[in-house]
Amino acid sequence: MNAYLALARASLARQFRYRGANLAGLITNFFFGVIRVSVMVALYNANPAAAPAGYDLAKAVTYLACAQAIIGWVALWGWWDLVRALKGGEVVADLQRPIDFFGLWAAQDFGRAIAQLFLRAIPIMLAFALVYPLVGPADIGQLLIFILSFALAWFLSFTWRFLFSILGFWVTDGTGFARLAIFSATFFTGFLMPLSLFPDALAGVLRWLPFAGMVATPLDVFSNALRGPEALVAVAVQAFWALALYALAQATFTAGVRRLTTQGG
Repeated sequence: MNAYLALARASLARQFRYRGANLAGLITNFFFGVIRVSVMVALYNANPAAAPAGYDLAKAVTYLACAQAIIGWVALWGWWDLVRALKGGEVVADLQRPIDFFGLWAAQDFGRAIAQLFLRAIPIMLAFALVYPLVGPADIGQLLIFILSFALAWFLSFTWRFLFSILGFWVTDGTGFARLAIFSATFFTGFLMPLSLFPDALAGVLRWLPFAGMVATPLDVFSNALRGPEALVAVAVQAFWALALYALAQATFTAGVRRLTTQGG
């Protein structure tokens, strides 16, 4: 356990060294968030009757603000660390360490995620709260469900990224697999807009897939779009997929190590 904590702390400290990049990312996320919220406000004002039942403008705005804030937490794009380690051969050193390979990378990613929570997520939400009327968990029970869902969102996202990255054991460059994971995260997680705004048939399917648990579920819980039994069912779906993807990732890793090839020197 001490080894994992040390890895997480080192990763967190590393994130705080990149002040310029973090500031640029914060400004960029907020800027594009304002654009997205402005479009949503215009759509709601143009046709208020078209809004999904129980999903008013305040919830939609809160959802989009949270979507911008959660980018760093779940690392929807730009996580290439394991892909590069496999391609360059550095992964061989990781395999020699006396700790679990999945746990090693999870600890490092968790440290990165905690740093992004303070460097981007919280500042972005505070900035949006100064400009727009946001909503939050209605009571302590809803807040606790959100915290659990938020944590599961990170684990789901990491396991998904880990799974696609280790497909690099079978090829010399796993970048293509990682880009496929990014594509799915962009369109199927609910990042672009709330799943409630999708056609009912498509939204119904997406809510039962692992993608919704990475973004849509915690955001709907935070904005009170999912409450009570509905919220608990959604979190249970997250937990199921977290376990399923973890098991699949471990099985894939075990098979991949048997045929490990690296390039580089």
